[in-house]
Amino acid sequence: MNWITNYVRPRINSIFSRREVPENLWQKCSECGTMLFHRELSENQNVCTNCGHHMHITPRDRFAALFDGGVFTEVSVPEPIADPLKFRDQKKYPDRMKAAQKKTDEKEAMLVAAGEIGRTPIIAAAQDFSFMGGSMGMYVGNAIVAAAEEAVKLGRPLVLFSAAGGARMQEGILSLMQMPRTTVAVQMLKEANLPYIVVLTHPTTGGVTASYAMLGDVHISEPNALICFAGPRVIEQTIREKLPEGFQRAEYLLDHGMLDRVISRTKMRGELITIIRMLMGLPPQIVGDLPAPDASDEAANDAKDAAEAAAAES
Repeated sequence: MNWITNYVRPRINSIFSRREVPENLWQKCSECGTMLFHRELSENQNVCTNCGHHMHITPRDRFAALFDGGVFTEVSVPEPIADPLKFRDQKKYPDRMKAAQKKTDEKEAMLVAAGEIGRTPIIAAAQDFSFMGGSMGMYVGNAIVAAAEEAVKLGRPLVLFSAAGGARMQEGILSLMQMPRTTVAVQMLKEANLPYIVVLTHPTTGGVTASYAMLGDVHISEPNALICFAGPRVIEQTIREKLPEGFQRAEYLLDHGMLDRVISRTKMRGELITIIRMLMGLPPQIVGDLPAPDASDEAANDAKDAAEAAAAES
């Protein structure tokens, strides 16, 4: 026995016997525990094919499924002050931002885009809960104002997908001031007689629920989404009473008049097209087009028309 037998041979065997398995090939549903093939899950917009549980989806993936052909143009958002309060807890605020940007490949917690849905031009904005809990900071406020201004300028409706844990504490009062700012932005849409549709996704909580998320002309939610200002655990500890089953979930709020619809993500696009075109006074959506006429058939029809015209003259 020597170092070749003890080290080299096992090392060579481990290298040549190693099998590369792609990462994220399967994902486990957090609701029913079913192992789902990643491609199948992506094609179903991150909705479990077994139990219908709605998992997290990024704004870009959501827009790819929402807009016609997955084509959209990003709307530029003014950059706020990077670290206005020089805030630091366990980490510096700029370090937390860099970590969130690296994790999500996004600049901030909201994406604003322009495009067509069912051939109807719209402006859409979506929050990303994976970016610091989708927290509402100055950038999110700027994004909603920019979306409203673009919608008014182009005469388009605004569709907003909310997902947030509340205000961003690292920006203090500057974060809380986004509540009245976004309320003014929504008022701009109302004065321009443009529809403002809010789709509440899991979770939508805190100051977001107390401002732009509940000011829409129509409120739609994904199934079983948590929608509240304060969470159920905090409320139970405050009032010292047991809350009803499903309290603050989308279906409960629908039954009590806070929502207009609860729609599955896979059916959301069709529902939005119908509502938008109705509110804009447009005819129903064109589902399909007739194929373009064949060139040879068109030429034959022209020749036939010319022959008939010549016969009529003679």
